[in-house]
Amino acid sequence: MLTLDRADLDLVFVPTGLVFLMIYHLYLLYKIIKHPNSTAIGFENGNKRIWVRKMMEDMPRNTSTALQVISNNTSTATYLISLSITLSSLIGTIVGSSPNNSQAKGLVNEIIYGDRSLTTASVKYATLMLCFLTAFMAHVQCIRYYIHVSYLISTPGSSVPVHYVENAVVRGSNFWSLGLRAYYFAFPLLLWIFGPIPMFTCCLVMVSFLYFLDSKDNSTRPFGIKEEQTVLYKEIETRGQVIESSSGKQALGIGNMLMPQIEFQQLQLQCNS
Repeated sequence: MLTLDRADLDLVFVPTGLVFLMIYHLYLLYKIIKHPNSTAIGFENGNKRIWVRKMMEDMPRNTSTALQVISNNTSTATYLISLSITLSSLIGTIVGSSPNNSQAKGLVNEIIYGDRSLTTASVKYATLMLCFLTAFMAHVQCIRYYIHVSYLISTPGSSVPVHYVENAVVRGSNFWSLGLRAYYFAFPLLLWIFGPIPMFTCCLVMVSFLYFLDSKDNSTRPFGIKEEQTVLYKEIETRGQVIESSSGKQALGIGNMLMPQIEFQQLQLQCNS
């Protein structure tokens, strides 16, 4: 019967957990490209496109609001950049300073159930640092696009096409999502320090958790897109009819008799409710 040594557990559980994460994100990428409204990322990108259109419809008045929104996103991305570079520096310091205390080494060896070699430990810290550096680069690109959008959206009387600004906002949002995914990948790798079994378990839990967050009803459309509807005649009690056309105009008729102004306002309130 084939048995695995403690040192061989990393060769089985770690690649298997990473494969689960990669397969899920490839599936997510396919859904974002083919069926964007079925994912939270694609749905939010659609909402951002609508936001750009609404902001640029009345640009002199909406400029301050648009710049405030862009500034808030840029500030948050800057904070995440500082966090990622701090964690990368901390990991580099840990790798560079090997503990000489025998008690500390004994405690670490008792916690880790897997490969305890120095090479495996170096790979753990290197992959974890790679995730934080990826998050750093993704959020830098996110800020780059948002700054570009702030220049475009604050130019009075410009002839910049709306779709050009939309694409810049969506690309910045995609880099934001990429940076967050790098943090998500870093969490299982962080648990790998304590052994391959916690890392593999975290990968399975992470896939289930991300599927719950990323999935969305496929029939849901981005907010702001409304289909043109025509409301047919509706009877209001026995006194008249209200006709609501697609242009939003209303007409009231009760034969050849005129209704008082007060009753007309009451019927309008009933229609709006």
